[in-house]
Amino acid sequence: MTTANPVLKTSAASAKRRFDWVPYLFILPHLMFFAVFAGFPFFLGLVISLFEYDFLRPEATRFVGALNYTNLFTSTSVEFPVFWNALGNTFEFVLISVPLLVVIPLGLALLLNINLAGKNVYRAIYFAPWVLSSAVVGLLGFWIFQSQGGLLNYYLKDLGWFTPRWLSSMPWAWYAILIVTVWWTSGFNMIIILAALQNIPATLYESASIDGANSWQRFVYITIPMLRPVLVFIVIITIIASFNLFAQPLFMTNGGGPAQSGGGGATEPIMIRIYNESFVRNRMGSGAAMSFVVAGIMMVISYFNFRIFRTRE
Repeated sequence: MTTANPVLKTSAASAKRRFDWVPYLFILPHLMFFAVFAGFPFFLGLVISLFEYDFLRPEATRFVGALNYTNLFTSTSVEFPVFWNALGNTFEFVLISVPLLVVIPLGLALLLNINLAGKNVYRAIYFAPWVLSSAVVGLLGFWIFQSQGGLLNYYLKDLGWFTPRWLSSMPWAWYAILIVTVWWTSGFNMIIILAALQNIPATLYESASIDGANSWQRFVYITIPMLRPVLVFIVIITIIASFNLFAQPLFMTNGGGPAQSGGGGATEPIMIRIYNESFVRNRMGSGAAMSFVVAGIMMVISYFNFRIFRTRE
């Protein structure tokens, strides 16, 4: 009966216990950036949300615990009406913009996925607005939709048509913001959907055609199921982007106007409310609490999106 060589056994055990640092060295640069620019601000914001924080007068900063959070859910507090008004405005914008920013890019992608002369030019034209910064888009929207001297009302007046006060009355202000947002971001979603369409095997469509399926049946039973993972991704990133609405109302409606008697603006999104609370009112603790409540809501919505639209084998 032979016994294992103890030297070989020890070497094997040592090799098994040896820790390999190479994979971690590859992710170290990203991990450092994440820790500095995401991890640290997250925990710092969480700490600030527990204080009545005054960055102009650090000596006036005091610990208040969960007071900044409870104020957001107490109807008698100053923060309650403006916070929920801004959050309601944001939900309204999300509910209207997200379907448009999925359906319109899907339609454009389907049109540009066929053998069309100059299709690459059309793809570039539709994608071009996405390369503009949010500030440029907001200023363009302001100059196009402003009531006095705006480009759109100039031509509407020449035609003898009704000229709305786009940026200072409701619901026209929301229409203007929505139009600018859809024009700006549809191209990005279109390119993602178009790439996914080109990865669908042509043999599936050929087999369906042989079996007698028409264009609508092929779209419903082949295209949509094959696009489901991409559409889930599009829906989630579009919801996040719509929740982060900031520059368009900032430049177009002067930070969320027109003003309301109950406080806040009729087009004021939650991100502008957080900005005003933190840097205009100098209440960074309250602003940080608002941001964490919004982040929690977005996480819940993203979770349910995955649950509803996940692919079932």
